[in-house]
Amino acid sequence: MIQLPEERRPPISPSMALRVAVLGGLALVLFAIVFFRLWYLEVLSGDQYVVQANENQVREVRIQAPRGDIVDRYGRPIVRNRMANTVQIEPARLPAAGAPRRRLYRRLGGVLEMSPREIQQTVIEQRKALPYANVMVKQDVSLSAMNYIKERQPRFPGVTVEPVFLRRYPYGPLAAQLLGYVGRITRTELKQERYKGVHPQAVVGQAGLEWEYDRYLRGRDGATLLSINSLGKSRGFLRRREPLPGRNLKLSLDLGLQQAGQLALARAGHGNPGGFVALDPRNGQVLALGSVPSFNPTVFAKPLLQSTYRALTSKATGAPLFNRAIAGAYPTGSTFKPITAVAGLSAGVITPFTVINDGGCLTVGLTRFCSPGNVGHGAVALSRAIQVSSDVYFYTVGRDLDPIKGEPLQRWARKLGLGRKTGIDVPEEARGNVPDRAWRARMGRAELRCEHKRHVPSCGISDMRAWSTGDNVNLSIGQGDLLASPLQMAVAYSTITNGGKVVRPHLGLEVDDGEGRLIQEIDPPASRRVRIPPAFRNAIMSGLHAAASAPGGTSADVFAGWPQARLPVFGKTGTAQRPAGQRDQSWYVCYVPNRTRPIVVAVTIEGGGFGAEAAAPAARLILSKWFGVKSKFIAGKSRTQ
Repeated sequence: MIQLPEERRPPISPSMALRVAVLGGLALVLFAIVFFRLWYLEVLSGDQYVVQANENQVREVRIQAPRGDIVDRYGRPIVRNRMANTVQIEPARLPAAGAPRRRLYRRLGGVLEMSPREIQQTVIEQRKALPYANVMVKQDVSLSAMNYIKERQPRFPGVTVEPVFLRRYPYGPLAAQLLGYVGRITRTELKQERYKGVHPQAVVGQAGLEWEYDRYLRGRDGATLLSINSLGKSRGFLRRREPLPGRNLKLSLDLGLQQAGQLALARAGHGNPGGFVALDPRNGQVLALGSVPSFNPTVFAKPLLQSTYRALTSKATGAPLFNRAIAGAYPTGSTFKPITAVAGLSAGVITPFTVINDGGCLTVGLTRFCSPGNVGHGAVALSRAIQVSSDVYFYTVGRDLDPIKGEPLQRWARKLGLGRKTGIDVPEEARGNVPDRAWRARMGRAELRCEHKRHVPSCGISDMRAWSTGDNVNLSIGQGDLLASPLQMAVAYSTITNGGKVVRPHLGLEVDDGEGRLIQEIDPPASRRVRIPPAFRNAIMSGLHAAASAPGGTSADVFAGWPQARLPVFGKTGTAQRPAGQRDQSWYVCYVPNRTRPIVVAVTIEGGGFGAEAAAPAARLILSKWFGVKSKFIAGKSRTQ
């Protein structure tokens, strides 16, 4: 019998049957997934996608909210807004690169009186800085140019003309480092919690008070909602969401004192960089704070060129962006001596009446520490030592404090506000440095590690020695590795003068609405307290007063003719050594008591020479403005008319 072909096929093996079953099951699962996804999109999420499709037919045109003003303690505006017409480019809507884009730049340049190359360079530089934001081609565009572009919009694809609010600084560089500046929000900032919900084109505070109080000053942008067709063209107005203007910020600054301070610093310092602080010692309110050289914050109205930024941060130009009053860290010279006095009195190594013979030099181990010119002052007690600024007296105190457990000199320096941030409501404050044994050991370990990495530019061997008594001797007169800012010294002197209250310096007083009505008071954190017995304070204050008023006082000549009976000055000069080849750093810190207007002023000038040469005359001009004393600046000193 003949078999049919079908009957000759071998039977399917069990393994083959299993494979077919698995493949069939997988195919069934895949079809089920596709079916379920289609069902999910059509049935469960259909309404949601309909809403999104409708939203795609609406374009939101941002309406910028004006930032709040910044005013001084009397309501006088320091920073305001102004309206400016700007021409911007939306990079995503530009014609294709090449001939079409060059033609656009030529047409736009003819209207704005700019070269096509200049426009192209502006686009390239700003896209590097803010790749997602519109490019601001020109500010303060004339009305005729604005209308020309608007009426011929198809000839200018990607070009928009809109009014924007720009910051206006009526006093130019006055308090520029303190006020800070604003700029387009960056991609990194958009990810931060403090900028949650902020528009990607928003202008926010980038430095200084503009940054610190941005949440009050910024306001909330509004928007105009337009209906658009599939080609992106407007089909009509839908609705408008009004912007919410930012709040006004009232500061503790006195505008007149701020102006006088910066002028005094520039004149007394003869162009040398420096910083000053004027503080209310009762509550820490900052009455004036400035740094020279300064800059005009309007340069930040549009993205900054790299060349401009280099000029603002270069040592060759004095680094105008750097706020020397709070971020400058310098050896303080003899202005540190009242702190040494507090430490010596508290540790019991001296009393207010302890007499030390100042022969001009003090030998510690194998090292001789001498006053300038080896000039001594004979037998002096504490008040006289402060009056004449006896180095040997304080060398002796520093030597005797060194072996005492707990490092009392360093401990009191930190108690009075050095070596730590004061907490002022402005960013970029320097911590400074109060050197001690632990610090010297850390530096030694770091330098030892560097010994094996000499090819690294930032790594070098300078001084691997251990802490010595000589370090404490240097510290006692504000030399060596001590670093402090004018603000820290103002806080330290405020603490001594007010009897032990370590004030928290602050600038923000209150937040107001556009009409000047109070919305919120700004309360600084509570102050710390340290114990300074009245007898100790009186001895130090006596020396400070004599230094500014009695014959032989280090600043008595500067304050000749000052009404000491009505406005007694308690002040101390300081002359700190700087690197080889540079003139000494000039310092002056002083206090004037008054029932309603007490003030502490700290001034430092790089390369200013002796404290009485530059810093003290600048401080006198500041005090003259504050108390209404007529003064004339003559050859590095102030004289009352």
